[in-house]
Amino acid sequence: MNTNSTIKLIGYLGLIGSILVGVGEYLLHYSTNNPYPGENRVFKHICNYEFFAFVNLDHMTLGHFLAVIGLPFYFAGYIHIYQMLKSGSETLARMVLGIGFIAFAVGGIWIGSRSSIGNIVHLKDSINAGTYQNLLTHYTDHMEVLVQALRFIFPLLSVVFIVAILKGGTYYKKWMAIFSPIVILIALALSGLAIPSIGQQTLPILMNITHFIIFGLSLYQLKNLKTYEQ
Repeated sequence: MNTNSTIKLIGYLGLIGSILVGVGEYLLHYSTNNPYPGENRVFKHICNYEFFAFVNLDHMTLGHFLAVIGLPFYFAGYIHIYQMLKSGSETLARMVLGIGFIAFAVGGIWIGSRSSIGNIVHLKDSINAGTYQNLLTHYTDHMEVLVQALRFIFPLLSVVFIVAILKGGTYYKKWMAIFSPIVILIALALSGLAIPSIGQQTLPILMNITHFIIFGLSLYQLKNLKTYEQ
């Protein structure tokens, strides 16, 4: 499992996962059918999930299945990262692998629920107001809470990732620690907020862009290794 070709293969699978889930999440959350030009529809109308009213149902369906199909490739990507780290510290590498698996298991449950809540929003006018609000409240209490969990899990993952690299002995150059998941995510978020025309396209899919960069840099470093652990 630790040959160069295998590590490279699962790295590319992670890269594919970030693209598939990213495109899927984009289709789930974004639409050109925005009656408020120049404004970020997702963030302006986040209350009660109103932004879903602007998303085409066919786009949501396609986005749902692309995200679900792509999600398992993220696990391959984290096995790739584990293989890149384990020569430095098996324990830290396993921690990154385990936390990464937890993060995407939780995230997978959340992303798999988005088309359902989007469809409920589209049915708002045909549902009793009290029932509609109860459905939204139930979703918030059972699914949006997962996002809160990820806000703890993701920084923890990043800290262990940084420590593992700085400890040395991994396949990564130490500069890779700069590109930890949380650092990339924050940089992308700030860039998106500073440039709204870009942010309205990227902010809904930040996690996927973050991992596209991480897997891409990881594959770059693997390619440039002079020797490989066989």
